[in-house]
Amino acid sequence: MVCLSMRDRPTLPTQANPLLTSRRQTTSMRHSPTQPVMNRKRPGEVRDAIVRVLEARPRGASVSEITQQVTSMIGAVPASSVRSYLQLNTPALFARMDRAQYALKGFSYEPAPSTAKAAPRIFQFGKATLVRDDCLSWFERQPANSLHGVVTDPPYGLVEYSDLEQEKLRSGRGGVWRIPPSFDGAKRAPLPRFTVLKATDLDALEQFFTAWATRLLPILVPGANVVVASNPLLSYVVSSALSRAGLERRGEIVRLTMTMRGGDRPKDAHVEFSDVSVMPRSMWEPWLVFRKPIDGRVQDNLRKWGTGGFRRISAERPFGDVIVSAPTRATERALAQHPSLKPQAFLRQLVRGILPLGKGVVLDPFAGSGSTLAACEAIDYESVGVERDRKYFDLAIEAIPKLSKLALKPD
Repeated sequence: MVCLSMRDRPTLPTQANPLLTSRRQTTSMRHSPTQPVMNRKRPGEVRDAIVRVLEARPRGASVSEITQQVTSMIGAVPASSVRSYLQLNTPALFARMDRAQYALKGFSYEPAPSTAKAAPRIFQFGKATLVRDDCLSWFERQPANSLHGVVTDPPYGLVEYSDLEQEKLRSGRGGVWRIPPSFDGAKRAPLPRFTVLKATDLDALEQFFTAWATRLLPILVPGANVVVASNPLLSYVVSSALSRAGLERRGEIVRLTMTMRGGDRPKDAHVEFSDVSVMPRSMWEPWLVFRKPIDGRVQDNLRKWGTGGFRRISAERPFGDVIVSAPTRATERALAQHPSLKPQAFLRQLVRGILPLGKGVVLDPFAGSGSTLAACEAIDYESVGVERDRKYFDLAIEAIPKLSKLALKPD
């Protein structure tokens, strides 16, 4: 099941309050100066805030916990109002759990249960910290407003980074991964075939990124930039999920690079239709740009949190949304043999830009080979990465120091 969108959620009937409809002008109805004043909320505002809180807490929360978070979002709300909304809409919209907790009914994505019995492994190098864990579980243990930006290249469809598909990739048997043949002595990097994803895979993708973003949102400071790598076939699914979770869409950054995707002639008919390409040859890569809503004006947010914009390249040049990037070079791939490795020349420009004042902590929740952390280390930014795959975690331990020290040549 998937999370209900705001427009699909039932509108609650409003009931007239007889105390307010009779003799509004009487002094007994007025607040005394010593009483706290509750601002009147628009219809559905409390309900929508409760839903957003529980989207970020799939395992449930108590009435007091929900009230506290709702108040931080929309202002003072009495616990009795929150309790009434929950009781009136259970079981239609909410589910009552053990220990007097409530959860959002139908929001079912949960991270795979961890098989690790010990505490998550942690590796540190310079200002970079790498944690072996599932990022959704890790999010729940982090303090609110503790991270200042996100740069990540996530699994586009969940399928290609499942244990089964990773085993196929590592054994050279393909599966959802397209393993290109060697050509002129050069072995090309494998690519996931997103055209084979089924409708259920796309539903799982949207549900995953909705859960991902709703759990990420509370631990970001207001104004934090969230930059997520995607591809033209699936970016609309990821973008919709991030927007629904409460992040603000701020455009895209185009990585201008030639890829091996698209441009092929029809399969088993390439001679007959030699002048036809089934899809355009992909010559760019979209990186979706989102932001946590700011606290007041941009200038206020910059003063308080140090976020809300992008760091300029120079006094004369603003940060741009097109970055020319060569494919990852073979010498760099030799340092970190990950199928989705992005070049340091590109990543260092990107991570430098997302912290407008050059201060804060950058997160990569899908750390892979640690290339984002290496880029942060190279430009003296503090960073933290999370990676659940043991082999990629071990790879990142070796790769981060090497990639961070890599001397770049002009493209």
